[in-house]
Parts: sequence; C-alpha cells; structure tokens
Amino acid sequence: MFDQDDLEAIREGREDWAAEDVDPVLDRFGERKDAFTTDTGGHEVDRLYTPNDVANLDYEEDLGFPGREPYTRGVYSTGYRGRLWTMRQYAGMGTPAETNERFNYLMDEGQTGLSMAFDLPTQMGRDSDDEMAAGEVGKSGVAIDTLADMETVFEGIPLDEVSTSMTINAPASVLLAMYIAVGDQQGVDREQLRGTIQNDVLKEYIARNTYIYPPGPSMRIITDIFEFCAAETPKFNTISISGYHIREAGSTAAQELAFTLGDGIEYVEAALDAGLDVDEFAPQLSFFFNAHNNVFEEVAKFRAARRMWAKIMEERFDADSEKSKQLKFHTQTAGSMLTAQQIENNVVRVAYQALAAVLGGTQSLHTNGKDEALSLPTEKSVRTALRTQQILAHESGAADTIDPLAGSYYVESLTDEIEAEAFELLDEVDERGGMLDAVESQWVQRQIQDVAFDRQQEIESGERIIVGVNEFEVDEEPEMDVEEVEPEQERRQVESLAETKAARDDEAVDAALAALEDAAASDENVMPYIVDAVKAYASVGEICDVMRGVFGEYQPGSAL
Repeated sequence: MFDQDDLEAIREGREDWAAEDVDPVLDRFGERKDAFTTDTGGHEVDRLYTPNDVANLDYEEDLGFPGREPYTRGVYSTGYRGRLWTMRQYAGMGTPAETNERFNYLMDEGQTGLSMAFDLPTQMGRDSDDEMAAGEVGKSGVAIDTLADMETVFEGIPLDEVSTSMTINAPASVLLAMYIAVGDQQGVDREQLRGTIQNDVLKEYIARNTYIYPPGPSMRIITDIFEFCAAETPKFNTISISGYHIREAGSTAAQELAFTLGDGIEYVEAALDAGLDVDEFAPQLSFFFNAHNNVFEEVAKFRAARRMWAKIMEERFDADSEKSKQLKFHTQTAGSMLTAQQIENNVVRVAYQALAAVLGGTQSLHTNGKDEALSLPTEKSVRTALRTQQILAHESGAADTIDPLAGSYYVESLTDEIEAEAFELLDEVDERGGMLDAVESQWVQRQIQDVAFDRQQEIESGERIIVGVNEFEVDEEPEMDVEEVEPEQERRQVESLAETKAARDDEAVDAALAALEDAAASDENVMPYIVDAVKAYASVGEICDVMRGVFGEYQPGSAL
C-alpha cells in the first residue's frame, strides 16, 4: 500500500486539484445535486476517492484471498472460473401440472436450478379447500396440498440432478418432508438431495407476515430441521436467512445486512440452546439478499456480509469449521424497484441489479421478469430474465476474474462504511436483548418504516428520480400480455385434493397425525413424523392444524 509520505502527497495533490480544477467549474456550472448519497443512511458520496480513504486497509486482515478468511473476496478459490452461479428462476404457476411445465421449459432454456414459489394458502399452512383459501389458490405461486401435488411438480425431473430452492417459511418442515418423500420414491439417496428451504420465520414477523405459530415453537421446529437434515440430507441448506424481504419493506442496505445477520445469530443461538454442535449445522445455513439499483453499494454490501459473518461465527460462536464461517447466499433482483409504468425499463433495471449480484459474488441468482409489477411473469418475460443472466455470464466478462472491484478506493471505503453501520445496528439489537426482543418491541419495524417513509417522500417531491414514474413519463402505455390464474384452475385443484383424500388410507393418515401430535407435545424431533404423515398423503393443512393445536397460532399484536 502507500506509505505516509505518499498519502500526504496525494492529500496535498487533491487539495490543489480541488482549488485549481474543481472550484472554477463549480463556480460556473455547479453540480447536478447539492449532495450525492447512497441508500444506506444517506451517506454522502464524495466527489473523488483516493488511497487516503482506505489508508487503514490491511490486505490480509480485511480482504485476503478468495476461499480464505475473512472471505471478503469470496468463499470459493476459483470464483466463477470453475463454475458459474446457479441461474435459479423463481417459478410457481397455479396448479402443480402447470408448474411442472414451467420448470421443464426453464430447464430446456438453460436454467441450472429450480426455485419454487407457493401460493398464499400453502404459505399459511391452509389447504386449497379451506374457506380462507378461496380466491387465492394458485395466485402467487403453485398450490401444494398433498404429496400427490409434489409428485406432479417433479414428474420427469430427477432430484439427484437438480438443486431446488423453496420459498416457504412457516410450513417449511412439511414441504421439505414432501421433497424428501419424492426423492425416496425416485430412489434418490437422501444424502444426494440438494436445495434450500427459506424457513426464516423471524423475517415474517418483521416484513412479510406469513407466519403460523408463535416464535418459540417456530424456533423449535427450525432447530428440529437443522438436526434432522444434518443427519439425513447434509447437502440441503436448512434455512435461507432472508434480507430480501426486509429490503423490500423499505430498509437501507446496512439495515438489510444488520437485521439479516441478527436473525442468523438468533437461529444459531437457538440451535446451540437445543444442544446442537455449531459445526454440525452451521455449514447448512445460507442467506438470501436483495440486489437493488445502486451497483457499487450492493457490491459493497455483499462483500461486507461475508466478512461480518466470518467474524460473528468465529468470535461469538467459536466455530472451527471453515464452512461454518462461509456466508453463501442467493440473490434476487429487487421486486420493489419494478415499475408498472414503462415496464420495458425493468429489463434494464434487472440487468444492472444482476450485474451487482455477480460482481458481489452471489452463489445463485434470480432475475425478475419485467412484468412482475403487474402479475406472474409470462414465458417470454421469464426467458428474457434468464437470458439476462446468460449474457452476463458469457458475454460481459464479469465472471472472468474474482471480485473485480476489489481495490477500488470507493468500493473498499463503502464496504467498510456499510460494515461499520451494520455492526452498530447489531450492537443496538444486542442492547435490546437480541432480535426477538427487538422485533417484539417493534424497534426493527420502526427503523425500516422510517426509511421507507423518507424514501417515498423523496420520490413524491422529485428529489429521488424514478425513470418513467416521476420523470421521463409518457402519456400512453402499450397493452400487455399478462399471465392470469383462472377460477377454473382453483376448481381443478380443489377437486384433485378431494380425489387424493378419497383414495388414501384414512387409518394410516390418522395414525401418522396422532404420532406427530405426540411428538410435537414432547421434546422429540418432529421431522421424522412429518415425513411419515406426508407419505400417508396427509395434507399441508392437516399437518399444520395438528401443530396449531399443540403450539397455538400467533396473533398480530400479541407478545412474541
């Protein structure tokens, strides 16, 4: 790096440059804005960054090499030169048969991993024939009621050849059990099953609200999954600790990072309290982040996340395994940044967001369809979204070298800033008793809501430009081909559920559900009993109702 004489010379040179070159231009023309800021706490972006901004950087301690601590530069020694990120387009279309068709379409188009979206009833642990599900079946993803539906989704798709991510939280144990059961039917060794369940209930209380049980029982189920999968499905990621939805709710980049890692800390502590060994379950933890519009800030966020998690696992939890310290993450481009106006602009937004994720070293990536501000994406828009990743991988050069923005005075300075702010927020979370207490007091929610309010005011005042929304508008919009879920699809799904229930062995279902109830009421691991129940074709709603009866159901506004 630079010695003190060098830094002093650069400092003096910058002062001369500002006085002789910049000030005269400012006097004549000014600048576009009074201040340029990042999304994180409104940090001001300097006009120019020099070695003085990273004078305290220690290469070995702060950066290191890819695949080595502190993992700032990545968790794999060869980056994307050995293997590209997994291109995992999010899909779930009405009925299981339609989802199977979309999965096969995406795989034919070159997708390398599956990502499964579920409808709202399934996310809430309700069957399609539940009166509360009326009008919502298949709307936001696929409806899954029984193992028969999961069999249909993966018909003709060998589970030993794909990696599947499932965006499911409160009923994650049930959907994981169904996936395992399909693998058993296919003759796939459980140790070969690869994928991820989101399984992150804490962020549901913060940002999404698709919870079922109170936090205590929810954490117990999560740790049961950790224990079961460590023994049965060691290649399956047992949780995807999600900052994506925290960012979608309006948080800054630093808040997304702090609250996501704070949730991760809470899960690790719960597992340790349950008697699990950190190096047995921690390698199966994964994370899920948002890719927003500010390319440099997002790259800095991803780099800071890896460095922070390595420190947390080593200093807080005495993890010995290198894999326990490696933060691996999936990224999705920002749904909240898609606009209904001039939706073709969304293709550009998604491309830049995807670039940020790749420059930041993501392990897998979903790129949104341009029309997702309006509906489920059409096949055409999904193909364009996938092609965005493929062009990025094979034509842009972004995947040819590891951590290509390392050493940038701006990016390194911003990485340090985001890390420092995120650790400050984590310190405050600790002072408030941890994430559960911070959420219970609504402190976390208020932090996010305050930022979201400020950002919306900036948009309405024109201070923050959204192209096509408050600037560069057009009078008319072209007609769009919108993907829709027809009422007939809901009727077919309800009929299919009735047929499955009529054909199954009711005595076997009753016995499996009774055994699950006993396990839930004791301290036994519930996962083997859930697997038995799904194999008997007990439904998602029936299994979740059994656990509702034992654990209760969380009500908004009640104490966590």
